Amino acid sequence: MKTSPTRASRLAIAAALLAAIGVPAFSQQQKAPESLLPPGFDQPTPRPQPSARPSPTPSAAPAAVPSPSGDVAPVGGDMGPDAFDVEESNASVAVAPAIDLSQYDLPKGVRRPLNRIGILAAGNAPFPADAFGDVAGATQVTLMRRLDAPVASRWVSIALRRALMSPLDTPRGIDGADYAAERAWLLLRMGEATAARGLVSYVDIDDYTNALDRVAMQVALATGDPAAVCPIVDDAASNIPDRGWALAQAICAGLAGKPSEADQRLDAASKGKPRNDLDTLLATKVVGMGADSRRAVTIDWVGVPALSAWRFGMATAAGVDIPDNLFATVGPEFRYWQALSPAVSPVNRAGAAELAAAAGVLSNAALVDLYAELDQANDVPDPLQKTVRDLRAAYTGSAAERVQAMKSLWDAAESPRLRYARLVLTAKAAAWIPANKNAAEPDRLIAAMLSAGYDSAALQWRGVVAPGSEGWALLALADVGGPIGYSDFERYAGAASPRKAAMLLAGLAGLGRLSPSDAQRGAEATKVGIGGVNVWTQAIDRAGAANQPGMVALLAGVGMQSPRWDQVTPEALYHIVAAMRAAGMANYARMIAVEAVTRAE
Repeated sequence: MKTSPTRASRLAIAAALLAAIGVPAFSQQQKAPESLLPPGFDQPTPRPQPSARPSPTPSAAPAAVPSPSGDVAPVGGDMGPDAFDVEESNASVAVAPAIDLSQYDLPKGVRRPLNRIGILAAGNAPFPADAFGDVAGATQVTLMRRLDAPVASRWVSIALRRALMSPLDTPRGIDGADYAAERAWLLLRMGEATAARGLVSYVDIDDYTNALDRVAMQVALATGDPAAVCPIVDDAASNIPDRGWALAQAICAGLAGKPSEADQRLDAASKGKPRNDLDTLLATKVVGMGADSRRAVTIDWVGVPALSAWRFGMATAAGVDIPDNLFATVGPEFRYWQALSPAVSPVNRAGAAELAAAAGVLSNAALVDLYAELDQANDVPDPLQKTVRDLRAAYTGSAAERVQAMKSLWDAAESPRLRYARLVLTAKAAAWIPANKNAAEPDRLIAAMLSAGYDSAALQWRGVVAPGSEGWALLALADVGGPIGYSDFERYAGAASPRKAAMLLAGLAGLGRLSPSDAQRGAEATKVGIGGVNVWTQAIDRAGAANQPGMVALLAGVGMQSPRWDQVTPEALYHIVAAMRAAGMANYARMIAVEAVTRAE
């Protein structure tokens, strides 16, 4: 089918918008992550239309996907479980041409239309279909492509993931399949390989465009499942002049039990390449997993200068361990893909999983489940064994013993990012500690609970924590109560670091918990320019006022596109929190404000 034409004028306006945005959290020194897509993604070649597209017709809502319990879903009160299991691709091997495949086609009336694309996750309320309002497709796409993911905030990332994967109306000026491709591509760069896979799989294969073909390949690599592209591999290979598709054809032939065809395709794709070409050897390794294969290779990473999406995907599919040093050559999203991959051993996933939890890719429940697997595994390194023992102890024994075990986990963290990850790891255990004025570590217990959204449990400590303490500040942000007196804020600001005080002021002001005069007074005392205006602040404020939660989530990601939390500014936090509150996302706003104070040094 043909991709929809892009209107140059709209792209120019959107590009100017991004160029003019003074993003408070963005570091000009930040190195952009390596692109995973082959050249030409920005200008996709139209793919021939195999069959007439059915006219969009109303269809039943996609079925909710079961998910493990975990972090919050902002629906009020104690927010429900997090979700990472989404609709899976139904990859299959090509059938012999002699069979008439048309008899198995779905009737046109039940095929999925392209006017609304997305998936549901059980326990999470989706964003509304019109979450981006009347914002043109070209503007949305430009923002998505320019966003230098992953973003700094765990809770902004969670909100953006849920917005991108929700069933959304296709905006004007863009083909539905291309819109799904853009959303899935951003999800991949955020590390959300599983959500991206569900989104790509939602589109019927006959409706794929070249852009969606390319993203589908990257999803298959990020999830370590090259067989996922087999239903589209021949059409894509004929329209996209990329060697990866030729190798994918060989892999699909091998997995279909056609060793002779696989050998021929491998040889053809390897012409002009040295015999020890790693990309070819990895493809050969995967071909060797098929029935009756006569190929067997050994993978040697010595001298390999860098990791790539192809190398990650093929190695993961073939069960080949990737040296840790190679992950330093790519963006953090590769680690998040590794954390989500069931094909990787729990020992190799553990370090990546904690980073993924801090980034919002992995929930508290999923992280605890991984360590439960390690508890039953053999040959676990000593440092991991200690973490497993401490986590087990955090759920057993007296309250004092459990807090001591959690303290051991918190104190073992060697970096700010890992310290926050350990709060996420212990969130559920912390929620099981009864509120007690004599309890040790009340501030960190509250921070741990709120890192995964256990706000009801945390708020039980309101009458326990000391006024002006860190725990008091976090609960002031997490509570949905009335105004905060300026003297209470001033008490905290006098004892906390200047950055923590500034983040608390920005959060309280954005949530409307301070009167306008107190907010201005606190802003002057903490030197937070909440009244500053630039193109980005105008855009996110306008999206909030127009009740466009999807646009707010996307612009919040733009405002938080930094690899380090210390580059996030209180001014950005203020506008993000205020816009989310205005767009009906108050629970996200409260958790983002809590995270800001927790992570500030």
